[in-house]
Formats: sequence, structure tokens, C-alpha cells
Amino acid sequence: MRSTFSYWILGLSLLFVAAPVFSHHSFMKEFDMKKPITLKATVTKVDWSNPHINFWADVKDEKGVATNWAFQSASPTALARGGWTAETLKPGQQITIEGFQARDGKPYATTRFVTFADGRKMQANADGVPR
Repeated sequence: MRSTFSYWILGLSLLFVAAPVFSHHSFMKEFDMKKPITLKATVTKVDWSNPHINFWADVKDEKGVATNWAFQSASPTALARGGWTAETLKPGQQITIEGFQARDGKPYATTRFVTFADGRKMQANADGVPR
């Protein structure tokens, strides 16, 4: 009887350990490789936290009307290895973003590269984006 109880506890423990793996989203499910984008924008907000860096930026259309887009990048650790810091992106900065738009067409995209006003171009790949 004690042995059966131990196996149940072990089995349940493994389910709890595996749960975070199931919660991670698929790049291909969320973003469309057939919808590459290049947008000039003004950063409005930055969230430097796991599991991905997220930032928001105003993108103006041909008439000058701004839409606030959400962008997803790699993890803080991955970006730090590429030279990024929590101070690299700041509200008010003018940037150009290259990436892929969300499948649902909403103003949301994954980020491959960010080009700054001074001409620096930094890789900002989100997990699963081909490099």
C-alpha cells in the first residue's frame, strides 16, 4: 500500500514540474512568417522581465494617426548576451522594428531587429524566430 501511494505522489509531482512546459506558446501559432513588417515607431513603454522582453511603441500611418503596437523580443538573458541592457530601450526613442506580425492581424509583432536613430542595429529575436 505504501509503495502505491509513493508512485502516486511521484506521478503528481512530475505533472507539476511539467506544467510550465505546456504553458509556453508556439511562435508559429502566434506569429506569421508570411507577414514580415518593418515599422518606424516611438517607444512608449518597456517591460524588461521574463519570459520575454515586451515593449510598446506608437506607429503612425500615412495620415499621421498613431497606433500603439505591442512587440515581443527574446528573454532578458538572451538579449543581455547580445549587448542589451534594461536601459537600451527607453520611452521616447525613435526606432525601426523588423519582425513578424501576429496571425490575427492585431498591432502585435515579434521582433527580429531594432535599429536606433544613431544607426545601431541590434538583434532582438524572440524564441523560435529563424536567424
